[in-house]
Amino acid sequence: MTSRFLNSQQLLAVHQLLDRVADRQRQDFGHIVSDLKADGSLITACDRWSDQALVDGLSELAPGEFTLSEEGEKVCPSSSAFWVVDPLDGTTNYAAGIPYWAISVARFVDGRPSEAFLEIPSLRQRIVAIRGRGAWRNGKPLTPETRLQAGSACVSLCSRAIRVLQRRHEDPFPGKIRLLGVASLNLVSVAMGQTVAALEATPKIWDLAAAWLVLSELDCPLQWLDQDPAALTPGQDLADVSFPVLAASSQAELERLRPWGESLLLS
Repeated sequence: MTSRFLNSQQLLAVHQLLDRVADRQRQDFGHIVSDLKADGSLITACDRWSDQALVDGLSELAPGEFTLSEEGEKVCPSSSAFWVVDPLDGTTNYAAGIPYWAISVARFVDGRPSEAFLEIPSLRQRIVAIRGRGAWRNGKPLTPETRLQAGSACVSLCSRAIRVLQRRHEDPFPGKIRLLGVASLNLVSVAMGQTVAALEATPKIWDLAAAWLVLSELDCPLQWLDQDPAALTPGQDLADVSFPVLAASSQAELERLRPWGESLLLS
């Protein structure tokens, strides 16, 4: 029978695995060569090594729980519990020597993330969320109150979301724009109070899986602009499936940015 949550030994094993992968990524940073994948995005040897290390490590600590990953298997499993991994989110930053990228790991139970881990190796920060129990950064609780007190006026966009500025060029954009180049961290920036909203045009399930739970645990409203990732089906090939999303710090901010989010879907 599938356990809803990981036990303490399994949680420790996840942290140790993240330590090992983050150490390797820091060592390789600045000394890598990238290749192009079939879709035109970049991949490095460190992406491949990190993916294999995470898939093998998760399989060992949670036997029988399948792992979906950006660099590996992309077909949704039929089991009630499985993992979703982006071994190096922000490869373009990493390959260009920009020290901002993430390791994203989430465990799904019954169609939704149950545990989430976002590692930012360059900053030595780790964000953890457990469904119904809260979220933490480096062991310290994150709360809606501290998020709302941050007072940010920034809105995070992905590069593909820039087209909303072109489509609504007569309207002033309601915020200071930031492009971080890392989908998972674009989204989780809202949960940490660094931005008031984030708009992602084409995130895959591995881009958003961990951030989704962090946002949910900190009461950040989400609007799925097309498909809902809670409606994944066993056997579904997720390689080319995107989940455009608008995340906000409050319902009022969501409503203020909603027209911009909906502009993404215009042909």
